[in-house]
Amino acid sequence: MPETNAAMTTLEGLDGLRQLPPGSVVSVGNFDGIHLGHEAILARARELRRQSSAPAVAVATFEPHPLTVLRPEAAPPRLTRPALKKALLEARGVDVLVTLPPAPDVLGLSAERFWEILRDEVRPSHLVEGKSFNFGKGRRGSVQLLKQWSAGSAVEVHVVEPVSVALLDFTVVPVSSSLIRWLLFNGRVRDAAICLGRPFALEGPVIRGHQRGRALGIPTANLDCPEQLIPGDGVYAGRCNVDGRTYAAAVSIGTAPTFGDDRRQVEAYLLDFTGDLYGRTLRVELLDWVREQRKFAGVEALMAQMARDVATVRERQSLRPERPAAVA
Repeated sequence: MPETNAAMTTLEGLDGLRQLPPGSVVSVGNFDGIHLGHEAILARARELRRQSSAPAVAVATFEPHPLTVLRPEAAPPRLTRPALKKALLEARGVDVLVTLPPAPDVLGLSAERFWEILRDEVRPSHLVEGKSFNFGKGRRGSVQLLKQWSAGSAVEVHVVEPVSVALLDFTVVPVSSSLIRWLLFNGRVRDAAICLGRPFALEGPVIRGHQRGRALGIPTANLDCPEQLIPGDGVYAGRCNVDGRTYAAAVSIGTAPTFGDDRRQVEAYLLDFTGDLYGRTLRVELLDWVREQRKFAGVEALMAQMARDVATVRERQSLRPERPAAVA
């Protein structure tokens, strides 16, 4: 039985795909990040639903990424964990979410056979994809083939052009999940936010660390962020909501070279917060890059820098990545 909430139904596997209401507007893809390019696809799907009175907007997405099975060493780290992806899709008007696992019955389908399942068993009225969409075994299917195969069928294929944005260095780039990963690996969280249309966030339970921050008067929450992309090492200005109140956060990603600790960690110091966060799950948004990680001469030098970091974080809370207009 499918799970159902107030707005979105979730289905699983090829059998779930076959359960979609005939005549739905369907899009297939990874949708990692739900960035501005994905939003353009979803906006087109919603428009087509209104125009054609289709019964549903449906998204079929792979979970986890097929490369986790085919080539684990090449699998890209997640921009969005499954629960967040689901929430973002629901908020963008998706009525039905179909999760396709990287199982043999899915990964083994040729492009032609996958198209036949869509055409003859799923029977959407519209199929909406991005220009770079590939599908089927060996990624041999393309939107060009979909256009050819759909000619004369009851399925109309729509290809949405990439969305381009201007980054802070005035470079105009097409938005993609791979670009966002590159920006985050290089600490460019404001540019990533431009592409996402919102700040990138790290989410995970608070676990016990060495408690050095507490001893220094700056208690930090150590976040465990499994299966999620961790941005490049550095100190960031962020924010975090706890019990309905938003706190500025100084976020440190990387090792602790001053203490000779080479374990990579994510630590967040919530300014003006008092209380115990152990065991709670926090979602910390990264607003801006502050500085690189470095080794200090001693604890006093480190504490002086941390005080400067906190002041910088307070100043940068007014920074909000603006949602830019798409570049024509």
